[in-house]
Amino acid sequence: MLSLVLIALCINTVSAQFTEAPITNSDFANTNQTEFTTKKSVSTKRILPVALITTGILLSASSFEKSLQKDLRRLVGNDFYLNMDDYTRYAPVVEMYSADILGVKSRNHWFDQTKNLVLASAISNGVSTLLKKEIYKPRPGGSTNVNSFPSGHTTTAFTTATVLFEEFKDTNPLLAYSGYIFAATTGSLRMLNNMHYLSDVLVGAGIGILSVKLVYHFEHLIAWNPFKKIDGLAFAPQVNMDSVGFYLSRRF
Repeated sequence: MLSLVLIALCINTVSAQFTEAPITNSDFANTNQTEFTTKKSVSTKRILPVALITTGILLSASSFEKSLQKDLRRLVGNDFYLNMDDYTRYAPVVEMYSADILGVKSRNHWFDQTKNLVLASAISNGVSTLLKKEIYKPRPGGSTNVNSFPSGHTTTAFTTATVLFEEFKDTNPLLAYSGYIFAATTGSLRMLNNMHYLSDVLVGAGIGILSVKLVYHFEHLIAWNPFKKIDGLAFAPQVNMDSVGFYLSRRF
């Protein structure tokens, strides 16, 4: 129901079209960001996430996905487990901030990127967590855990990948689409690791994409940026096995 509410909210709020008003023109490391317009068919951009969520709901607990899961485990072996999906879900974030540090033109300033990423992650993971608690779907392999639907890892992966896509789709399409390779890898590994069914992955992907689309649709309402006029300032979070921190540099 929460997924359907999210879809309905998205469809109802995108009926109004923006005219050719440029999005904020910002600087990062002395590099001007590209000016964009938001005049585009908004309904087309929502087809994919809505289709993913709808398909996932229809397939959930079906004999098809259970049979598919058994076939996948038979293919890779019952002892197969690769924890790379714990890291690939965050790879698009690393790509985005690395591109910023290298001066690749993006849609927004790094602060706005971070703001959109945090908001989209809060929405997508919040919806995913609530669904897990309300649906009580058992994980595959006879697990006693009943938090399979939807996949949290996949939700995060497609959230980060879609933020990367929104930021670089008009300036560097190769970089923009590369995040979805990591997202698809994350979802596939969740199934191969016998942690989630196909429907869990599809719905998680749809929630992640749709949440980002909503945030970017309303980003003009949260345009505050205290760092916009400061040139040569670079920021990026850093995560390793032992600690979490951030990288900050100032060019004079």
